[in-house]
Amino acid sequence: MANNYKTVVPDMEFWKKMVPCQAACPVRTDAGKYVQLIAKGEFEQAYLVARSPNPLASICGRVCAAPCEDNCRRGKIDSPVSIRALKRSVCEKYGVESLAPDTQKNLFEGLVDLGNGTPWHLPELSAVRGRAERRPGQRQRVAVAGGGAAGIACAHDLAVMGYEVTIFEASGSLGGMMIHGIPEFRLPRSVIDKEIDRIVQLGVRVRLNSPLSDRFGIEELRRVGYSAVFLAIGTQRGRELQIEGNDLDGVIKAVDFLLNINHGYRVTLGKKVVVIGGGFVAFDAARMALRALEAGEDEPPRDLTMPVALDAARAALRSGVAEVRLCSLESFDEMPALRTEQGREEFDEARREGVSFHPQRGPKKILGLDGRVVGLEMIGVTRTYDQTGRFDPVYDPDLVETMLADSVILAVGQQADLSFLKPEDGVQITNRGTIAIDPKTLASTAPGVYAGGDVAFGPRNLIDAIANGKRAASSIDDYLRGLVCPARVDLMIEQLPTQTYSLPSGYEKLPRTAPPSINLDRRTGISEVETGYSDEEARVQAERCLQCHTQTIYDVDKCVLCNRCVDVCPEYCLKLVPLAELDIEPKRVFDDPDFAASFSGTESMSAMIKDDEKCIRCGLCAIRCPTGAMTMEVFHYVEHDAIA
Repeated sequence: MANNYKTVVPDMEFWKKMVPCQAACPVRTDAGKYVQLIAKGEFEQAYLVARSPNPLASICGRVCAAPCEDNCRRGKIDSPVSIRALKRSVCEKYGVESLAPDTQKNLFEGLVDLGNGTPWHLPELSAVRGRAERRPGQRQRVAVAGGGAAGIACAHDLAVMGYEVTIFEASGSLGGMMIHGIPEFRLPRSVIDKEIDRIVQLGVRVRLNSPLSDRFGIEELRRVGYSAVFLAIGTQRGRELQIEGNDLDGVIKAVDFLLNINHGYRVTLGKKVVVIGGGFVAFDAARMALRALEAGEDEPPRDLTMPVALDAARAALRSGVAEVRLCSLESFDEMPALRTEQGREEFDEARREGVSFHPQRGPKKILGLDGRVVGLEMIGVTRTYDQTGRFDPVYDPDLVETMLADSVILAVGQQADLSFLKPEDGVQITNRGTIAIDPKTLASTAPGVYAGGDVAFGPRNLIDAIANGKRAASSIDDYLRGLVCPARVDLMIEQLPTQTYSLPSGYEKLPRTAPPSINLDRRTGISEVETGYSDEEARVQAERCLQCHTQTIYDVDKCVLCNRCVDVCPEYCLKLVPLAELDIEPKRVFDDPDFAASFSGTESMSAMIKDDEKCIRCGLCAIRCPTGAMTMEVFHYVEHDAIA
């Protein structure tokens, strides 16, 4: 008989993948756990779960690209759980922007008393703190070059570990592209400031307006006593298009445009604006173009310490832009920003605000008159990527059109300024213009020098940069201690009482609802568009979670093959089949003599198989089982470095 059913023998990696939101998060936040706590109304516990592995949780609650949502199993049924917005909800109640200082104060104790007699353990943060138990006299100094997400995350963990950390930031404020690149209508500056201030209070030293240069670089840092260096300088230089007219007045790099707007400088755009690009930076530039300030010589650059009321008054001076078009080489299906659930919601907001989209159009020539942009000649694109996924656009010469434009904003990539590196530093540069690193440790080719974030990988998501900073901190600690802390997975399992097991009524039918936003006619340069869920709205959205931590566990010794579990399953994900029909992976399990022997003479035996992708954890199978062969068990795992 043919092996009809492809099956897998579960191991630790299998169970980890059963919680796809956590597996997809670069910092391994247990999103499902904090969502489930929100559904129960346990908001403070939910915040602690969200914050423990992520030092910038309040920021991520607003602007994370949310790979957890793209992998959410609920998304394969209808729409993913609103994980990112739910994180924002608990951060507003207990994060740095909240009025709950005790929660923040107790975070770094690693054990938080919630007042109900039960201490709440924070394993991820505890693991970082555990590295501080080092031998006397080993309190070395570490330099972090760059005060963006990667640098701040690295400084946070190193400070918690007990190092003397100094951040060298080229600009006049910490935050990197969070401040210079992300528009304030998506991420309020007050949230960034409070998040950073809380980390600086750990003892991190900050030197602003202190870029690395050929006169003060890696060699000089070592000379003044820094034992290790983390390079997280980002990619704040926009790339140019090598086409005719790229030097005309009115051609602006998106990074420069956003930086100027975010610092209050007025940018003359005219009435018609065309944005070139298909990523989040292009979206931000297009939406910000509708909010840009009027040009004027009597208005000084924005003071980042100005009162909010004055900021609001200045932002009310609108540019008078009448039309914003966004053109991308990619189709809607290929557009980078639209590959994520968050990006699709950003797309909908941009369209509501008036941005028009023109996919599969490439810039051929920028048209000018008297040295100033007047239009853009576009060419059709039949294909952006080849069959292997490599960027290889194919153009259609028969499809050429002209768009009138007063300004062209280029969001076609960014690059790092590595002019501070000298040959004697020993830091190798890739042909992509990034720093060559070991992707596991983030070590560069120079001893004691690490790199992460955009400068090592190219422009990437905020949460990836945070993960790089945390990884670099662990690697630097390993390097300075002269040993490596091995990875460890802690697994916690609890059997649930079957007869009282239940999920919220109608949870499988609840629709995803985007968080509320302010009315279009009230949106200005600094008005945050999203306003967040109420407590009740958050609980309803959290109830959509399919409880991936909960598993149906089958005890073959108790099963009487009555088939009741199969009959009652609403998703048809259980099946009793002849054992001989299983095609089992991995094949290596048969190398185990005991396992192979268990299949000897089993031609007439049956097996219970389950499709975990379809299972909605309703528990009906366990409730219906007359012998207790099917049980509901919940498990959580924490990945961290074992403390040596």
